[in-house]
Amino acid sequence: MALVTGITGQDGSFLAELLLDKGYRVFGVVSSDDDAGSWRIAHLEGRIELLTADLADLDSLVEAVGECRPSEVYNLAAQSFVPASWIDPLHTGNVTGLGVARMLEAVRRIDPMIRFYQASSSEMFGKVSEVPQNESTPFYPRSPYGVAKVYGHYLTVNYRESYGMFAVSGILFNHESHRRGLEFVTRKISHGVARIKHGLEDKLVLGNLDARRDWGYAPDYVEAMWLMLQGDKPRDYVIATGETHSVREFTERAFEHAGLDWKDHVEIDKALIRPAEVDLLVGDSSKARAELGWQPTVNFRELVELMVDADIDAVAEELGNRPSTQTPAST
Repeated sequence: MALVTGITGQDGSFLAELLLDKGYRVFGVVSSDDDAGSWRIAHLEGRIELLTADLADLDSLVEAVGECRPSEVYNLAAQSFVPASWIDPLHTGNVTGLGVARMLEAVRRIDPMIRFYQASSSEMFGKVSEVPQNESTPFYPRSPYGVAKVYGHYLTVNYRESYGMFAVSGILFNHESHRRGLEFVTRKISHGVARIKHGLEDKLVLGNLDARRDWGYAPDYVEAMWLMLQGDKPRDYVIATGETHSVREFTERAFEHAGLDWKDHVEIDKALIRPAEVDLLVGDSSKARAELGWQPTVNFRELVELMVDADIDAVAEELGNRPSTQTPAST
């Protein structure tokens, strides 16, 4: 039995599918006003059970954990859009940082034998001190989001060492899919390409094209989460492809796959550039590969193409379902 916070997010929906396929009874935590991502789990209706709780409310989390008494908890919920963390750093700190404290405490109070997974982030490395980054690389976060994630990461270590809990953090590098929110640059690109391909738009506005990231495929990464909780000892792992690509490369490949020239459609808006940029992230996941047997299955080119194809199909379906605005011909 497993409890997943953030089940309506990209990772939560893929993780729920994985756990169901493995025979788990899956509970998901949703807040009372959380319907923005409900489309991601609509196809799982009747197969998962939803509990109402909030990472800002310890009592509700204690009640949720106590109600289902899972053997595993996956804490994926967060304010996860990095640019938004500058707009509302207090909310980001309360949910992405202190929310981890509340979730850990809820698990400890109900049953400290529950295995706990914390979704850490490559954004914790920020202004990197070495390339590539591994489990020993020092953190230097460059956003309120990254700072909050560092707090949650170290608190997970602290609960492991203080209470003997099986509590682990997965330091996941960027992982994408067609279920990514439209505010994230990869999905903004794939969706923008689809709308341009269908003639609905002509321009796509982006920020820093030179930022480089290590991009993988989300379903591969949720498998790593599960593997971490199956081990004999609790250990933290970096999960990454080991390759780095720029936003420019992602953009070029996306437009090329759709038969378009990106230079004809992309405009740069400096207002979209972060106040403090993370220029380069690339992970060394050799520990996870050796100890967990984990391997990515989708490469960069395949990732871009599957996202573009999914959005082109989705926009086409949307257009097909639109009522016609043409005046019917007279008979």
